[in-house]
Amino acid sequence: MSQKINAIRGFNDILPADTGRWAEVEAVLRDLMRSYGYHEIRLPIVESTSLFKRAIGEVTDIVEKEMYTFSDQGERPESLTLRPEGTAGCVRACLENSLTYNQTQRLWYTGPMFRYEKPQKGRYRQFHQFGVEAFGMQGPDIDAELILLTARLWRDLGLQHVVRLEMNSLGELAERARFKEALTAYLEQRRAELDEDSQRRLATNPLRILDSKDAGTQAVLRDAPQLPDFLDAESCQHFAEVCAVLDAAGVAYTVNPRLVRGLDYYNKTVFEWVTDELGSQGAVCAGGRYDGLIEQLGGQASSAVGFAIGLERLLLLHAVVHEKTATSEADVFLAAVGEGTSRVALLLAETLRTTLPDLRVLVNCGGGSFKSQFKKADKSGARFALVLGEDEVKNGTVSLKWLREEHEQLSLAQNAVAGFLKEQHTL
Repeated sequence: MSQKINAIRGFNDILPADTGRWAEVEAVLRDLMRSYGYHEIRLPIVESTSLFKRAIGEVTDIVEKEMYTFSDQGERPESLTLRPEGTAGCVRACLENSLTYNQTQRLWYTGPMFRYEKPQKGRYRQFHQFGVEAFGMQGPDIDAELILLTARLWRDLGLQHVVRLEMNSLGELAERARFKEALTAYLEQRRAELDEDSQRRLATNPLRILDSKDAGTQAVLRDAPQLPDFLDAESCQHFAEVCAVLDAAGVAYTVNPRLVRGLDYYNKTVFEWVTDELGSQGAVCAGGRYDGLIEQLGGQASSAVGFAIGLERLLLLHAVVHEKTATSEADVFLAAVGEGTSRVALLLAETLRTTLPDLRVLVNCGGGSFKSQFKKADKSGARFALVLGEDEVKNGTVSLKWLREEHEQLSLAQNAVAGFLKEQHTL
């Protein structure tokens, strides 16, 4: 016997038992985007490596350690990378197709991303991300809209009671530079008390030290300079107006002065939705304004703001909150036993699907006794079983049996079945 081949570590299958929940959540996301006037954009999985080096930064963990990068074939092979996130590719597509020049765009995308990091609960090396990007709008109103949109998403998914919103303002580059200088000076004096990663980041990206989960580093940060103390009036006003909209809409939030981004093109509003239901890795949605990225990637300077949600973690949270229940795979199960019944069953099912397009009809295939077929019918979760034996075929009828309710079995003409099912509101 040949040796069995398994999936690569960190690349998981999404099995039929789980795809129903995926489809449910994805449908909510699509409907939400439609209701806010956002348009889908579909992006390549593979991009030039230079795109991510310029967008994410060469001294970040993603670029240094976590990207799947390889050489293309050909006489002059180019370095290519499986996308580790969606924003850079979305900006590249907008610039290449002139979508942001003197115009606004509200876009969304979803699909697989790839990072070589240690697999853990809800995090995989191939994972799926849902992202939203809005371009060409400078004011705080678009920042507020995106946060209101995410708040509505949690309500639509029944998760509003297990997530909380944290916000901060990064100000502009000059303001952040003053803060970075003060923070670095403070941390240098207490370098020995920092964890190893934070000591390394002190020379490359000191703002990321604020994200450290190390208890010793967190103790050092308690007396560190605070970013809000370095913001100018315009940045403070922008943030105050975002908060005012959320206050008026009844969206609760906490201002977290340690919530930052490590790259210079981020500015002003940043936000995260976090939960305590999934352990230490609590962020389920992260977003913010990044007005500097379009120019950094070669375009004309333009405003930009967006957010991203890891779908595996969102689905995990959804499953924790809404305990997994058996879901039906059909509305009607069609059982058939006897000579010539299988062909009639298949044709009857096609007629029902044509007449009632939303009806889910599952036909037994492969034979078996009525007893075994009724076991399958019950397992399918269908409300009705349609039964075809040789007598029904001869008489042009079908027997209808309720599977979830107490009613007498009926005998119906085959051409009357669709009308009866429509009346029963099975759609």
